[in-house]
Amino acid sequence: MKTRAAICWEENTDWSVEEVELRDPGPGEVLVKLAFAGLCHSDEHIRLGDLSVPDEDGNILAGPCPMVGGHEGAGVVEAIGEGVTKVAVGDHVSASFIPACGTCPPCNAGRSNLCDRGAETMSAEPRITAADGTEVKSMAGLGTFAEHMVVDQDSLVKVGDWYPLDAVALVSCGVATGYGSAVNVGDIRPGDTVVIVGCGGIGMNAVQGARAAGAAQIIAVDPVEMKREFAQTVGATHTAASIEEATPMVTDLSWGRGANTVILTVGDATSDLFAPSMAMVGKGGTMVLTSLSHIMQNEISLNTFDLAMSQKTLKGNVFGGCNPRNDIPAILKQYEAGQVRLDELITNRYTLDQINEGYADMHAGKNVRGVIVF
Repeated sequence: MKTRAAICWEENTDWSVEEVELRDPGPGEVLVKLAFAGLCHSDEHIRLGDLSVPDEDGNILAGPCPMVGGHEGAGVVEAIGEGVTKVAVGDHVSASFIPACGTCPPCNAGRSNLCDRGAETMSAEPRITAADGTEVKSMAGLGTFAEHMVVDQDSLVKVGDWYPLDAVALVSCGVATGYGSAVNVGDIRPGDTVVIVGCGGIGMNAVQGARAAGAAQIIAVDPVEMKREFAQTVGATHTAASIEEATPMVTDLSWGRGANTVILTVGDATSDLFAPSMAMVGKGGTMVLTSLSHIMQNEISLNTFDLAMSQKTLKGNVFGGCNPRNDIPAILKQYEAGQVRLDELITNRYTLDQINEGYADMHAGKNVRGVIVF
């Protein structure tokens, strides 16, 4: 079938919106008509070349392009292939950018965010053919920057049809990842002092998660005033424009003990952010890395004496440690009960043809989360 999609043909070029040919769903596959897609920073890492391997002269040796972007989204099932049992035609579904097969060792251990099929995130079999005959891959095996997508049933989570699909789209990545950073990965406990560094579409939900976990002091750190102000409406007790400004605040609020948890949720986790972020962590505390950086970034700066002698922990984090088939519906139930705010997270809405404008707004600090409306 014909549909329209936003393709990144090569690094450091604009998204190109064009008509493509989408193959019919095969065994285990599902055709979804998208309703909304979130403009997550992770897709921009593709366009900016952060997920490509360069040679010494900067030429790309290996990378994901060409690729249809988008891994945050929601829509309605239009058709299913042979053997599909997890969803049916007419179901409302959330995307899951890490597939959850339910049978591999991580899934059976309750860690389906680490499903072995997650290796397909950048290498899933192409299901899209461009007008010139080029086969184009899809981000995370999804490609939500398109009017339709064909995906494996393991990459979808059925949700109640009474939930607004724009809210469902947000939970499919940014909300679950940020919220889970605090609730699942950050080991936050009632009364804790918590710092969230970076308050975009993920960091803002780390604030909500820290509040839900019972943190007494939640310091939201972001250079954009609008984001600092918004963070206070979803649970932040204090704000700071920089780590340097937040550090003495942490010392004062914790009576000199330091933060129990620091969550790094910036758009690009450059190496210089690690040492000052970890310096805010107190004895026995945890720093959670919920950010992407360039795929070739192999070095960070940390005081290893302090790391060992203060028994601090640095944790990586994917999908907020969530089990998508359980946690996406659970967060939506909290939304329904007024315990998690989703509608307010959407700062601006764009058509698919406005995708480059939407990302320009994100980089300019104008959005908590922008969404594409189909």
